[in-house]
Amino acid sequence: MPTAASAFDAAAERYDSDFTLTTIGARMRSAVRSRCAMRFAPGSRVLEMNCGTGEDALWMADLGVDVLATDSSPAMLEIARDKLTAHPRRASIRFQPLAWQELSSLDEALFDGALSNFGGLNCIMDLRAAACALATKLRPGAVAALCIMGPVVPWEWLWFLAHGDVQRAFRRLRRGGVVWSGIKIHYPSVAATRKAFSPEFKVLRVSAIGALLPPPYAEKSIGRFPRVIAALDRVERSLESRWPLPMLADHYLIELTRT
Repeated sequence: MPTAASAFDAAAERYDSDFTLTTIGARMRSAVRSRCAMRFAPGSRVLEMNCGTGEDALWMADLGVDVLATDSSPAMLEIARDKLTAHPRRASIRFQPLAWQELSSLDEALFDGALSNFGGLNCIMDLRAAACALATKLRPGAVAALCIMGPVVPWEWLWFLAHGDVQRAFRRLRRGGVVWSGIKIHYPSVAATRKAFSPEFKVLRVSAIGALLPPPYAEKSIGRFPRVIAALDRVERSLESRWPLPMLADHYLIELTRT
């Protein structure tokens, strides 16, 4: 049976070209990083779950953050380690295989913060269990920044309906989740995530990552117009935490503090 590790192993080689290095993907990642820069101070210790190809870990290390970056995919971690080898000055990073379901077994001192970017938690069936496990790894007052794919995305409805694909247009609204590469993907609402992480965490802020910006799979069509993307991004950033934008985004970034 396919696992999250095998699913992301298959996607690892093309992940950066399909997302990280695209116009839309870069804008979305920049939005998350602007918040992380406010939350994770130089010298702090941050746990990154589902680190993928290591882009955010390397960026945080350049800020002076001590990062333990983890992922369940060996192929993703191999690419991340190759990037670290190419930039040895980033010595404050450790890459380690670890799935969300294995977090309770992590034997480390308490961390000052945590990051889970771009949908890692969408692969988790039991969000409450993940929240409880993360709580045991963070000191009181630590901030967790979690970027999660939401269920209600008008951009996605319009995009797939325009392409005559009704099934994909409303896939995120299906009860029980959606199968991708053999694994089940869930799309929890902001309210559901808030509930799952309470009372161990208190919500500080929720912002939209891809509400006015088009979804990444529109890159080939809309990414050719960087000025349009830049204009949409400027408006989105100015309104990112205004209701109801976070509830209508491809991803939402929820920032929580460990109580």
